[in-house]
Amino acid sequence: MKVVKLEDIIGTDQEVDDGNWVSRRLILKQDNMGYSVHDTIIRAGTETHIWYKNHLETVYCIEGEGEVETLSDNKIHPISADTVYALDQHDDHMLRATKDMRMICVFNPPLSGREVHDENGVYPVDDD
Repeated sequence: MKVVKLEDIIGTDQEVDDGNWVSRRLILKQDNMGYSVHDTIIRAGTETHIWYKNHLETVYCIEGEGEVETLSDNKIHPISADTVYALDQHDDHMLRATKDMRMICVFNPPLSGREVHDENGVYPVDDD
């Protein structure tokens, strides 16, 4: 069994700050669970283009508010505490925070831990 405390991740290489967001990577590919789990803060007033071509993601908002706009249909989905959304179609989207949002994110396949979005909002595939 593995036990991870958020306080033990903050300030380590498993905390990645990309400007609009900071992601604390709790469970990673190396843990051999078949998914990864992240505690992520999306900063208020930011807009981030994301397109996970290589991953599926489920997001549970536990604090804050904002919206997700799916770019294929320009539909806006309000997001607030106690809301889950699943990017089950590799959805190209914009994520906007009106208040800091704290999100619990699960990725399949799992992330290795140091990923940041490329110019298209994509995380690369970890082929190892």
